[in-house]
Amino acid sequence: MCNRYKAPSKAEEEISVQTIKKLPKMYFTNITGGEPFIRTDLKDIVRELRKISDRIVISTNGFFTDRIVDLCKDFPDIGIRISIEGLEETNNEIRGIEDGFNRGYTTLKKLVDMGMKDVGFGMTVQDKNAPDLVSLYQLSDKMNMEFATASLHNSFYFVETKNRIHDRPMVAQHFENLVNELLNSNSPKKWFRAYFNHGLINYIYAQKRLLPCDMSFDTFFIDPYGDVMPCNGTKDKEVMGNLNDQTWEELWNSPEAEAVRKKVRCCDRNCWMIGSVSPAMKKYIWKPGFWVLKHKAFYFWKKKKYSMYENKIVRDFHDGKVTKEELDARTTCDMITPVANGLSEQSMERLREQSGEALVDADISAQLNSLFPKEGE
Repeated sequence: MCNRYKAPSKAEEEISVQTIKKLPKMYFTNITGGEPFIRTDLKDIVRELRKISDRIVISTNGFFTDRIVDLCKDFPDIGIRISIEGLEETNNEIRGIEDGFNRGYTTLKKLVDMGMKDVGFGMTVQDKNAPDLVSLYQLSDKMNMEFATASLHNSFYFVETKNRIHDRPMVAQHFENLVNELLNSNSPKKWFRAYFNHGLINYIYAQKRLLPCDMSFDTFFIDPYGDVMPCNGTKDKEVMGNLNDQTWEELWNSPEAEAVRKKVRCCDRNCWMIGSVSPAMKKYIWKPGFWVLKHKAFYFWKKKKYSMYENKIVRDFHDGKVTKEELDARTTCDMITPVANGLSEQSMERLREQSGEALVDADISAQLNSLFPKEGE
């Protein structure tokens, strides 16, 4: 899970619309956070991105329902993914937001009623919510919504080093059930999502990525300060350049960018997040394509379902050939390393006086108060 809210950036330091205008032509853009809808100029950001990006998806917690609906009225072709971490009780416990499930669900329902096509759930699967995985997928399927999955990762951007799956067989079993639900559908898109979730089982067991990672070669991440990085999954902040100070061409072709690319080629984190996997699946389409054909054929001719035990590591763990301690040692989890958060000096200075949670709460309260002022104000 992401603790970005514990280390917020200062609003006045954050990337401007003018800097966003310097971005290159892109086939896909994901706007993430923190929480994107805290930005009061998000509509201006989306307006600029639509000029250079073929597709835009915003990841949100769904809290600012009115802002989300208002944005989607102006841009009905964008995508919205609301983070829902399980059914009602599970989601509210994990997210710590009272009535959070109903807030997110209500927002999604409003968007569907508006005619929005590209909306859905985003779920980060862990021990606590894995039993809800298939039920939440079935709910999204019933509502004809998208369903995006992830698992626990650690990185400087998530402000977290201790995320870990503790009961791998249990979590993997629920992913296996989801894979079979997806393979049993009539949607080729869902068949390839089955492959992605098969890869999450592989990741949970701390194995090498099923596909190469080409982050920093054809994909990138840009943070609130304008720093361009290969992704937000690295242990430390790996900066290729800063778009506030450089043109895109200068940044992308700089010696610093080449140095980061060399690190990416030697990266051992084996992340399996949709931001890096989706372009890899398109680029190396024959690998997921063969996997899909094989499993569809097995089911059609032999009525044989997908099994997580097709993965050798799952069998070896089950048979005691590999121990939990050995797998834990291969994960990105580090119980000792201090959390690196990638903040600027000015943003760090604020955290010496006040917690990140308090800063975010104060910002949200001020924004809500400006929208709904109390009587007499």
